[in-house]
Amino acid sequence: MSDCDCEVELKDGEQRTVLYWLLSINAVMFILELGVGWFAQSTGLIADSLDMLADAIVYGIALYAVGRAITDKAKAALVSGYFQLLLAAIILIDIVRRVVFGSEPASQLMIGMGLVALAANVTCLLLIQKHRHGEVHMRASWIFSTNDVLANLGVIISGALVAWVGSRWPDIIIGSLIVILILRGAWLILSDAKRELKEHRAPAPCCDKPCGSSQNSGHE
Repeated sequence: MSDCDCEVELKDGEQRTVLYWLLSINAVMFILELGVGWFAQSTGLIADSLDMLADAIVYGIALYAVGRAITDKAKAALVSGYFQLLLAAIILIDIVRRVVFGSEPASQLMIGMGLVALAANVTCLLLIQKHRHGEVHMRASWIFSTNDVLANLGVIISGALVAWVGSRWPDIIIGSLIVILILRGAWLILSDAKRELKEHRAPAPCCDKPCGSSQNSGHE
């Protein structure tokens, strides 16, 4: 086995380990945060929990791409980006439902759960930091983790504002901002993945004869 093969296997092994941790953390936090968010009637917490679920799924997609061709990794990132668009639509529907039917978010639960989720996502961010400039599927994972930290900060601020002004609107506004954050992340990921696919697209053969040869065979 060449030194190059050893380096590739080591890199793939590091990616798998990081992605397994990211997937596990996000899956656990999705269950925990969704339960607390539903009990607390918090749009921000529910939006953040669904973001956790989406991240767990896309980390699974990234795991599938480890060790495969660069085009497979770009396609995995592409699927992840489209999945983020679906997530934004689901959260937006929940926001509209809460605007129409009302809600009474529990600010203390929002702040407490937001702090727990923030600690989990900062851990994820530290785990993926080394790979933030790596291959396309790992760059996508970095964007997910960064967005999660920003969303958690938003939930904490939202909880504090709900307690301060005694209104549900800060929670709804923060939930809407999380949707915008997810849409921005999806756009970045899709743009990066499409650019990667375009750069590595196999060139079509120019003709039946060797490229650059004259179509007239040697007759003056």
